[in-house]
Amino acid sequence: MELLKPIPIFSCLDDAELEHLMAVARRKTYAKNTVILSEGDVTDSLYVIVDGKVKTVITDENGKEIILSIFGQGDYFGEMALIDGKPRSATIVTREPSHLMIFSRTDLRAIFSSNPDIVFNLLKGLVERLRESNKKIESLAFMDVYGRVARFLTHYARPEGDDLVVEEALTHQEIANMVGSSREMVSRILKELIRGEYLSVSSKIITIHKKLPYSW
Repeated sequence: MELLKPIPIFSCLDDAELEHLMAVARRKTYAKNTVILSEGDVTDSLYVIVDGKVKTVITDENGKEIILSIFGQGDYFGEMALIDGKPRSATIVTREPSHLMIFSRTDLRAIFSSNPDIVFNLLKGLVERLRESNKKIESLAFMDVYGRVARFLTHYARPEGDDLVVEEALTHQEIANMVGSSREMVSRILKELIRGEYLSVSSKIITIHKKLPYSW
């Protein structure tokens, strides 16, 4: 229950309602690189990550993978299909062993009817993700590859002392998949930023030591 309390969509629920959610939740563990949901699947459940990490991906007509987002402990996904019942818009794949709680639409509707604030919170979460999608579309439309890489690193980095650290251990290919570029181009940009002492990389963890230049 302590895991559910900080999740924005459940923040309006009291302990009794949270206990009810815990009682009806299905729990499932997935190995690394397991497909949890495939684009086009017809399901109506909400998934909450208890432990682990997953990525949301789509595939273009040439089979190239594009990573839309990465979710970790306390995050959730599946809310769009939960609301409209339409096929899943993306594929969800585990990045590491993950433990999830799964809530069906039927079970959540009982909570919705007794506490409409949860619906408002769900909509707020959708709006936040829509804004993030708009930013990504904007960067793809108006920024060169360097600008997209710089924005990506800055967005995912968190303060740690005098530096900023991208806590997610990402490969160059994964970064390329998230910014819409090639692995070779991302590797070249990171190499130049390391040479300029703007950042360093250790065990795939990127540390930004000073503000990245506007252009390269």
